[in-house]
Amino acid sequence: MKVTIDNKIVEVSANTTILDAAKQIGIDIPRLCYMNLEAVGFENRPAGCRICVVEVAGRRNLAPSCATLCTDGMDIKTHTPRVLNARKTVLELLLSDHPKDCLICPKSGHCELQDMSIRLGIREIHSVEDAEMSTYRKDASPSIIREMDKCIMCRRCETACNVIQTVGALNAVNRGFMAVVAPAFERDLVDTVCTYCGQCVAVCPTGALTEVDHTQKVIRALADPTKTVVVQTAPAVRAALGEEFGMEAGTLVTGKMVAALKEMGFNYVFDTDFGADLTIMEEGAEFLDRISKYLEGDKKVKLPILTSCCPAWVNFFEHNYSDMLDVPSTARSPQQMFGAIAKTYLADKLGIKRENMVVVSIMPCLAKKYECQRDEFKVDGNPDVDFALSTRELAHLIRESNINFNALADADYDNPMGESTGAGVIFGTTGGVIEAAVRTAYELFTGKKLERIDFHELRGLEGIRTTTVDFDGTKINIGIAHQLGNARKLLDGIRAGMYNFHAIEIMACPGGCIGGGGQPWHHGDSRILKARHEAIYREDAQKPIRKSHENPYIIKVYEEFLGKPLSEKAHQLLHTHYFDKSE
Repeated sequence: MKVTIDNKIVEVSANTTILDAAKQIGIDIPRLCYMNLEAVGFENRPAGCRICVVEVAGRRNLAPSCATLCTDGMDIKTHTPRVLNARKTVLELLLSDHPKDCLICPKSGHCELQDMSIRLGIREIHSVEDAEMSTYRKDASPSIIREMDKCIMCRRCETACNVIQTVGALNAVNRGFMAVVAPAFERDLVDTVCTYCGQCVAVCPTGALTEVDHTQKVIRALADPTKTVVVQTAPAVRAALGEEFGMEAGTLVTGKMVAALKEMGFNYVFDTDFGADLTIMEEGAEFLDRISKYLEGDKKVKLPILTSCCPAWVNFFEHNYSDMLDVPSTARSPQQMFGAIAKTYLADKLGIKRENMVVVSIMPCLAKKYECQRDEFKVDGNPDVDFALSTRELAHLIRESNINFNALADADYDNPMGESTGAGVIFGTTGGVIEAAVRTAYELFTGKKLERIDFHELRGLEGIRTTTVDFDGTKINIGIAHQLGNARKLLDGIRAGMYNFHAIEIMACPGGCIGGGGQPWHHGDSRILKARHEAIYREDAQKPIRKSHENPYIIKVYEEFLGKPLSEKAHQLLHTHYFDKSE
């Protein structure tokens, strides 16, 4: 069919919106609530903000271009005086009920509402007489801050939480100026099924949803001469941090990141990949123990074993699958394994008291802030990991420290907890945890050397993937899912007896950690996630050691401290248990 947009004829297919048709001929229609989350195959288009309205010949009312389908012969005007006036009026109404604290708002510089105000030429903010204005209290969870006075009802967070992640923590409540997206009965997030995955934060166009900022606490620790401050960096951070400094998505900045952290004054800079290698030793040993008993005919063995590295996923199954709490691996996440070893093994080597060591982690994930505050990861109230900073927070800290990131020469991690393998690196993307586990489990199970390191059948960005890996005659069925909505499908299928998996990897965020809620804003762009995904495997391929059990420093930790995988000390420091949160 053919439509005319601003006197230009364009041919479009059926079910094409006016917004998409305009894009085809280079016409950019402003919008706020609309967001194309192509990385997860979903468009948020509630047509709620009315910024994207256009004039259609023959229609009395203006039409939202994001939700109006083209019809043959349609004549559309996108920037008439009537349209411009309507957009400006709508935006002025939004701003009239919006807090005026842009100077100190954590979203300043990345606020789409602010950008739209500049684009539409708003120069003053009018008040609305006799209107009931919103006055919501601030709600802070361990990971996420909600300032509902800044909510513009775009409903992106509701889509991310309820449709893509199927968590169900957020819903539209009230009408008019009091309308917001909030938990049911206007509860705090801590009283809901929120997993703290941060995908709501990743799509929020304003400062209504932001992460809990720990940068000032870290600066205080660095300035305290009585504290030894160590930092660990997660694998996905190195594949995305460069974007904050104008680099192409997928640029690996491992060496520059280490150099920046050392320049800031951290006493030791380590790699969470070391913790990932440790996780494989424990999680792999647990899997081999279960699969061996299963093959011997033990009917009580709990299979499939589920990976437990993702704290948002752990929170999700504690809320939704309390009948399956004995199925996931009891291995802690790499972040928490690292913290436990740092404050015992490393502290002892350095002659430092536990309470005088501060462990900071740089994570792509907002749920990591929640995870390090869980009581089971503390000793006498002292957490194994003190503070978790997001990738965005690290970028802010680098700028605040007046460091020219792009000009930094590469630096190396410190040892003994900076040495890692390619297996540890690939934890940063979907499919990586299970591939790392296979590399080690194959050799320990068969007693033979694994010649083929790369398991391409475990890789990819499809939401759910299944495959079978041959362990020298023993077929191991594997399931992989990223995004909690896909995890729910997989777990519901297991409950219904539809699948016969031996192991399942699940990550909460799109693409795994590379798409975490604390990463640089990617706005659902699949090209950015793909570039980060490929960068992770590039670093893996460059590593001289690519199997966790061959890491010499991991071997040394077991020889000097832990004994062997699944030992009593390993269970005490590196394993955990789960809680029924179904109520």
